[in-house]
Amino acid sequence: MAQEQPLLQISGLTCSFGGLTAVDSVDLDIYPDQIFSVIGPNGAGKTTVFNLITGIYQPTAGDILFEGRSIAGLRPDQVLRRGITRTFQNIRLFNNMTVLENVLVGQHTKMPGDVISALFRLPYYRDAERAAERRAIELLSFFGDALVAKKDEYASSLSYAERRRVEVARALGSSPKLLLLDEPTAGMNDSETAEAISYIQRLRSEFNVTILLIEHKLQVTMGISDRIAVLDYGKKIAEGKPLEVAHDERVIEAYLGRDAAAR
Repeated sequence: MAQEQPLLQISGLTCSFGGLTAVDSVDLDIYPDQIFSVIGPNGAGKTTVFNLITGIYQPTAGDILFEGRSIAGLRPDQVLRRGITRTFQNIRLFNNMTVLENVLVGQHTKMPGDVISALFRLPYYRDAERAAERRAIELLSFFGDALVAKKDEYASSLSYAERRRVEVARALGSSPKLLLLDEPTAGMNDSETAEAISYIQRLRSEFNVTILLIEHKLQVTMGISDRIAVLDYGKKIAEGKPLEVAHDERVIEAYLGRDAAAR
């Protein structure tokens, strides 16, 4: 039987800004149905990797293959249509829109694209709108009844953890094959973090989505990841299963310093 091919294959990925190399010859293979985490100290290049995958930045060198086809250099909207979506380290909701409207935004690529049907609100366009609203409510209900009850409230009225969940629901609206989560538990207390861990684990099975995760909290990545890659100063210094990475001296040194690694 042929070996399964990576869903996302990154090879020699490099990104330089002037004299600064933010990502330096990084290789990653993410397979279907994995939860794959990228960790590392502040400034290690993690979010830059996400920005390169999603077309926000263009690589200086290297390639990014998704389902065997290069996406390096594509615009963000083109990457989205291929089946990759993301959340952001700093939440980017539309605060002057309702919770439901924010989630509907994530389905814009699924709506009929012609101006005439939208302008005159033809029957099939209205049907598509109703279907999109039902889908948005289903996505909100994944996180429980509380968000559904607040669907008509402005996003600005939600708690921090609730806004995080709405952003994930919006990302799921495009029915992605690969979901990139950029620090999904940042700023959360222990209880909120535990809830986030639970729903991240459920995302994979309930939405049939592969997850690529950036996270600073090691207790999060160690508990949910199939594999972990560690970046430091733009380079990949380790990769493996959680326990392998946790005991790697280069990782300990990157997080805690040389003295800790030598103990």
